[in-house]
Amino acid sequence: MPEASPRGTYLIIAEALRTEIQAKHGDDTMPSEADLMDSHGVSRNTIRRALKVLEADGLVESAPGIGWRVVRDGDRRSLAERMADLIEEDGLSVGDPYPSEAMLCEQFGASRTAVRRVLAQMEGNGLLATVHGKGRTVRALPASTVRP
Repeated sequence: MPEASPRGTYLIIAEALRTEIQAKHGDDTMPSEADLMDSHGVSRNTIRRALKVLEADGLVESAPGIGWRVVRDGDRRSLAERMADLIEEDGLSVGDPYPSEAMLCEQFGASRTAVRRVLAQMEGNGLLATVHGKGRTVRALPASTVRP
């Protein structure tokens, strides 16, 4: 990237990648981080920040051992949104057990690290509670499921 941007170089790269992804309708492969670094002339950290923006938007996902791939015709919600929506989708109420990490990893095709990060976020937001030796339980319903 020849010149610095007040907007953030990683956001400019994220938009360029978004445009490329939308132009390639059938191709789910992404260039390696090293190739993206070379083509944009930036550091790995900048590329990863750009990819994280696209991941949060549900356009790409990290595939362990493969790198990054495009999410096509799938659920475009973030992992955090899908895991929070699981409470309503499974008809869970306050006090009900929340699925285990292993079940969540399998259901969403996500790494244990990503699932744990979202679970910690859900606990911090007051949606889940952890009971030692018992797993997690629903502590509150997401705002979108609260009925008047």
